[in-house]
Amino acid sequence: MYEMEKKNLRHFSDYITRFLRPSVIKNFMTVYLDKEIVESILSKEMTSVTTAAQMLLDQMCYLEDMGWFQAFLDILLASEYTGLHEAIKEWNFQELEELNEHRRFLERIEPSITKHMKPSELLAHMSGCLKPIECEEIRAVSLLQRGRIAASEKLVTSLLRSDKPNWFKLLKIALENCDLDEALDLLETSNTSSVCLSEPEAMMTTVSFEYREEPETEDMLMSSNNTSVIEEPGGALVFANVTFDLCTGKPERSGERKLREYQKELTAAAVKSQNTIICAPTGCGKTIVALAISDYHLKQFPERAKIVFLATKVDVYEQQYKLFKEHFFSKDPNIRVTGMCGDMDYLSVRWLIENHDIVVMTAQILVNALQSSEVPSLEILSLILFDECHNTTGKHPYNNIMTRYLDTKLNSSTHSLPQIVGLTASVGIGSFKNELEAENNILQLCANLDTRVITTVTEHKDELKSYVHTPEKAFFEVKQCMSHPFIRIIKNIMSNIEQLAQKTFNMGTQSTPSREYGSQKYEQWIVSVQKSCRVLQMKNADEERRICRELYNYTEHLRKYNDALIINEDARTKDALDYLDAFFDQVRNAGYDETERKLTALYDCQRPQLLRLATEGDQNPKLDELRFILEEEYHNNDQTRTVMFVKTRALADAMKKWIDETDSLKFLKPGVLIGKGRKSNFTGSGMTPNNQKGILDSFKSSDQSKMLIATSVADEGIDIPQCNLVLMYEYVGNVVKMVQVRGRGRMEGSRCFLISSNKDRIAKEKINMFKEKMVEEAIEQLQSRPADLSNKVDMLQREDKARRDHISASPEKPKTQGSYELLCSKCKRFACMSDDIRVVLDLPLLKIESFVVQDCVTRRQHYFRKWRDVTFAMREFDMTEITAEACRPRD
Repeated sequence: MYEMEKKNLRHFSDYITRFLRPSVIKNFMTVYLDKEIVESILSKEMTSVTTAAQMLLDQMCYLEDMGWFQAFLDILLASEYTGLHEAIKEWNFQELEELNEHRRFLERIEPSITKHMKPSELLAHMSGCLKPIECEEIRAVSLLQRGRIAASEKLVTSLLRSDKPNWFKLLKIALENCDLDEALDLLETSNTSSVCLSEPEAMMTTVSFEYREEPETEDMLMSSNNTSVIEEPGGALVFANVTFDLCTGKPERSGERKLREYQKELTAAAVKSQNTIICAPTGCGKTIVALAISDYHLKQFPERAKIVFLATKVDVYEQQYKLFKEHFFSKDPNIRVTGMCGDMDYLSVRWLIENHDIVVMTAQILVNALQSSEVPSLEILSLILFDECHNTTGKHPYNNIMTRYLDTKLNSSTHSLPQIVGLTASVGIGSFKNELEAENNILQLCANLDTRVITTVTEHKDELKSYVHTPEKAFFEVKQCMSHPFIRIIKNIMSNIEQLAQKTFNMGTQSTPSREYGSQKYEQWIVSVQKSCRVLQMKNADEERRICRELYNYTEHLRKYNDALIINEDARTKDALDYLDAFFDQVRNAGYDETERKLTALYDCQRPQLLRLATEGDQNPKLDELRFILEEEYHNNDQTRTVMFVKTRALADAMKKWIDETDSLKFLKPGVLIGKGRKSNFTGSGMTPNNQKGILDSFKSSDQSKMLIATSVADEGIDIPQCNLVLMYEYVGNVVKMVQVRGRGRMEGSRCFLISSNKDRIAKEKINMFKEKMVEEAIEQLQSRPADLSNKVDMLQREDKARRDHISASPEKPKTQGSYELLCSKCKRFACMSDDIRVVLDLPLLKIESFVVQDCVTRRQHYFRKWRDVTFAMREFDMTEITAEACRPRD
């Protein structure tokens, strides 16, 4: 696999190693290479960057992981290797080859020019060709090490490895702006050989791009592979309104991506500098609309434009950052685009904003920068785009940002706040029973986003429908199997565990659950009991620790059995048994205590019977129905592409195993798409963006995976390739989720099926369909009354502001200065003192929810879920406290 890519990497290695610095793409190496190899490459980089880069390429040629090559391209783009990314993507190194003349020239004059440079001044003008990490290193050399000349040498070294086509031009501009005439003279007087002819005879060729307008995914809409080349008389190559200078061989990049008419309609309010919510179906190209708005904004405000595009999740950030980077690089490399997400907190947000035209980031990054005053105000921005803006409610980071925006607006008559543009597939937020309540919810969203304009497609609906197809919806109600012996045995075990827990300690009103085994309600009971255990206090501390530990073990085992019943309801009995086996393997390997031995023996006693039932029992009727649907669909159309949504990671894994082990379905080769998060018995530690990319790439290839099994990670934001069958396997949410999930079926003739044994779940989805119509009518009503919409938004904003002011005026309860013990929340053993804790910004934190806090004076115990809720004061970190004595372990 990837033999062609590996061959090309070897063939073009001289070019690649000339520019690539392995440490910049360390995240890629740590995912795909062994730790020892990564350390060896980074060590070699200290003495020779080129040799280290060659070592990396050599190791990449041994990779077999799915998606590694696309991950390599993605990390290059994310790390601002735009030129190298483009060259490797197209296997065309002509533009990089053209940099050689400037590189050789700068190498020749380096000893002279470094004497006349002032790096600290130049850096402010060179962010377009230097990476943030390079700028930081140059500053460090200047301030902390050997001074100006050493920093100048570091700057030249960075430029010699730059893959930006404009680095030489930016260097000249920077020298001119900083009045470094002697250095500038060295560049201009000695570089005559590199100047291209400017006479009228310099030949120009006209090129034009032709884009297919088909219902593709946003990723395909952004692709430049839809280019047709026409050779005209005289050898001119025509692509589409892009001029190529034959002196340099470079395109002038004046080509314009043609928007569809409905997409132009969606930009109408935004290009008039109005705040607006753009509401349009999934798959219509809202990201293309965002790019067009950004493009227009940059032209409208060339001197002061500062654009931030916000995403809700890292997965979506990676996707949108790539699209923005590729679009503006192909359009105009001088437009500076960068990105930042949660694992890049070593970068300065303010520096990125000040030195770039567009910054794509996750919302929490901007919230943190505002809270720390690193970004003093939103007024330093000119446009904020909110992807999936329906999330701008409650305590979501989007709403945190907009609350600051509105406070600034309502507190001052003179402000320069950015334009706000929201993008969403549905504004059907919150709960509502009629059109008036739906209107009120939409008005609140408008108030939160400070918009009085809702933009939808009204004039070009027919064109929109020709590109975006709404799948036909169908419901399959399946009879539920309630009397399986496996279920009875598990419930009996759970009942026995409850009795053991009751003997350990009588929890009073919480001692008897509702007996709704295998339900979310039972899970809530477990949570309630564990919460009570955390603050359980007894006179005998040892007895308190014993009881808390036993109760925690009992309830944790009950939780796993409850999970197994849920898996059994939706998948095979075999999958539920596998889930329990994996849990008990973990228990045995962790060095279990007497209680856990007793609980493990209880399971081991019944396991032979459970195994027999798992291998000999009847098939789950829901799986029979699902098998019939899939066999029928692929029999009628062997090119069918399916996305199936399920509730949990464990169920996603179980469904994949079932399909792989079913003879009539294993040809589907399903991929599993889940999010990042805590470890589970089935799926490990979740998926990285690179893992997700590999799965999606496999699904795009017709000769590989024909089916994708996904959790909620795929219903919002992530661009799923085209499919014509969407299955919702016991998967129902609110109106917004319904619209987004259904929108994954983008091909003409697509269908969406809900498979469930729960009548209430099917009824809820039918109500969602009815509510969707309510939302559409509510939008039309609000659009027909613009003055009324504006007045109501103003009123809601004033009311919200009054509430915030009232809360702010309430005196904050002071933090106590007393001393507290932090105890393990599971076993009540001592962990540390509150006096031992220090507040350190930008470093990982302990989770306070893992502890119980005990007052050293009153001995009263408290449980807090968030650090902001604690009642005791904590000291700031001080370097002077780091002494040999302080680092010595306690007795």
